[in-house]
Amino acid sequence: MAEPTAYRTDGDPDACRAHDAPGPYPAGDGAGGCRAGDEAGGYRADDGPGGYRAGGGLRAYRMVAAMWIRSTMAYRASFALTLVTSFCVTFFDFVVILLMFGQVRGLGGFSFAEVAFLYGTTGTAFGIADLTMGSLQRMGRRIRDGSLDVFLLRPAPLLAQVAADKFAVRRFGRVLQGLLVLVWSLVLLRGEVAWSWGKVLMVPGMVACGAVIFMAVMVLGASALFWLQDAAEVTNSFTYGGNTLLQYPPTVFAQDLVKGVVYVVPLAFVNWLPALYVLGRPAPAGVPSWAAFAAPPVALVCCGAAALAWRAGVRSYRSTGS
Repeated sequence: MAEPTAYRTDGDPDACRAHDAPGPYPAGDGAGGCRAGDEAGGYRADDGPGGYRAGGGLRAYRMVAAMWIRSTMAYRASFALTLVTSFCVTFFDFVVILLMFGQVRGLGGFSFAEVAFLYGTTGTAFGIADLTMGSLQRMGRRIRDGSLDVFLLRPAPLLAQVAADKFAVRRFGRVLQGLLVLVWSLVLLRGEVAWSWGKVLMVPGMVACGAVIFMAVMVLGASALFWLQDAAEVTNSFTYGGNTLLQYPPTVFAQDLVKGVVYVVPLAFVNWLPALYVLGRPAPAGVPSWAAFAAPPVALVCCGAAALAWRAGVRSYRSTGS
């Protein structure tokens, strides 16, 4: 019986076989320096922008996530408990704002309803990103212990596998909590904001674009872990820390910090700039007013940068050989 050709190099299926000796090899290469998964499923670790083909990536993500969801739902009581716990833990962030407004009438010139609107938009956007891409924070550990090699040898896009692995449905509690605060804030703002169709459409648009921006930042952070394996907390400072930052009005922060999250790490496009337009407030000093409508192109640029960084990280990866 002919040997299986699960690996190949540069289009030559006879150049290497599945039994080649293991050892350090570049990411996207199988044992003995061969491409992993080319013959099974047509994927390679470096296929397409960011190291995967979009269609196959979505299908692989769906399959892996569905597997973990079925596993979670096998223990419904445990799932319900962890979901409620996640909801309550994230709600404590909003409790801090409630207690703050028990002592003051405004925060940086913003009313309670306006701050709740900021909290709800960023909370919902970050919750969606954390639900779909939160598993990427384990990348550093996978690279250190060599478990990333298992994903590389499977005939499926690497990013889809890593993002969907250990898919935690309990993270939906964060999405639900942010969404409830957002709806409540919109009810409170119905008499304070001069609503138009543009402002109505801006609300779901900023949530969607904000989620994409947060996802891109997570992928960028995971890509950096190919080189900085112990820097997961640095990534969290831009994701979890950025979410906390955006819950409060930009007027309470230094102008240099505001410009930093506009021009350096564009987290201001998640909710600050679009929200100021919705609330009828001027843009921060030094930021043009049209920036409120720039969230979609900024999200696309972030995705492009994340794809390039991921591709570079995968290509530079060297297995531990374990």
